[in-house]
Amino acid sequence: MTRERNDFELQWHGNTVVIIPAETVESMRWDLIESAAEVVMEPLRTMKVPMVVFDLSEVSYFGSVFIALLLRCHKLVKTAGGEMVICGATKMALELLKVTNLDTLWAMYDTREEALSALAT
Repeated sequence: MTRERNDFELQWHGNTVVIIPAETVESMRWDLIESAAEVVMEPLRTMKVPMVVFDLSEVSYFGSVFIALLLRCHKLVKTAGGEMVICGATKMALELLKVTNLDTLWAMYDTREEALSALAT
């Protein structure tokens, strides 16, 4: 387990990494996105086929800065032939993902266990 800058925790489950943003991402400033992106994306670059779960259970709301980070991760993962899914999104976060049509880009799961199981198959 690694908590970098107190914004993200990375947990490894076999060949899958679970990225757990802290609620502080709700107020993440645009000028900090680069350092946050590096913390999250660096391990993904070393994976042959990145399998990623973004666990949003600690985040009740997020804005465009966090959405930009999700999209950057998605692009990196897809380019490498991997898969990225979302789990644990709150009602408000789900609504935001639906309004932006991002719920059609990523599979959504209620729990981390469901997401990990889906990526394992």
